[in-house]
Amino acid sequence: MSSQKRIILVTGSNSGIGYDLVKFLASKGHIVYLAARNEAAGKEAQQKLKQEHNLQVKFVQLDITDLKSVQAAKDTIEKAEGKLDVLVNNAGISYMDQPQNASTVDISLIRKTFEPNFYGMIQTTQTFLPLLRKGSDPVILLNTTDMSSNTFQARPDSSIHTVAYNTSKAAANSYIIALAHELSAEGIRVNAVTPGFTTTKLNGYATGGKTTEQAAELLGEWALLGPEDKHKTRLFWSDKGQFPW
Repeated sequence: MSSQKRIILVTGSNSGIGYDLVKFLASKGHIVYLAARNEAAGKEAQQKLKQEHNLQVKFVQLDITDLKSVQAAKDTIEKAEGKLDVLVNNAGISYMDQPQNASTVDISLIRKTFEPNFYGMIQTTQTFLPLLRKGSDPVILLNTTDMSSNTFQARPDSSIHTVAYNTSKAAANSYIIALAHELSAEGIRVNAVTPGFTTTKLNGYATGGKTTEQAAELLGEWALLGPEDKHKTRLFWSDKGQFPW
């Protein structure tokens, strides 16, 4: 884990795992941008970190599905910092409260899920890539899910086949693999991490999962790869080690 002060952007980080990841990274002394689609919610989270944890973080409004918003966020960070060292693609949606059986899922639901989880993630990554190329030991990290692993889901005993969510994240994984190959020569590490079953809004606060703090700590380790971790790219990682794509 790098001890050098990094400039880090975490998308979708006004609550849940993203919020606790911002807290974890800021507690290590890094310059962290808390990003939220809703400006009021984002600034409230920023103030909460200051008041409850004495942590100074920066806020940027960012709707990953709106290219103008993404470009404006990039301009804000470029003007203030001149570069970006770490991009954590955390923002996403699951719609797990709606039917997602393969034979009956509404196509409009699949489109709505792909918009942030796939298209939004890609346009955010592409927009910030010029700043990452100026960064020190740059890292691109995707917060993904066990259920995005086709190998894992193909097991006879697998059970949670939420088709819109799972396929959107599997597609995101595929993009991450291609991007990692493309950027390896530039020394930009590109990885996906699944925190595993975590109790969050995404799954309706299902009981029995990890805490968001525990999930954030794992993601934080991979966000802070240092110069000694040049070989750590094109990996899908979990709390138990390497995970099957």
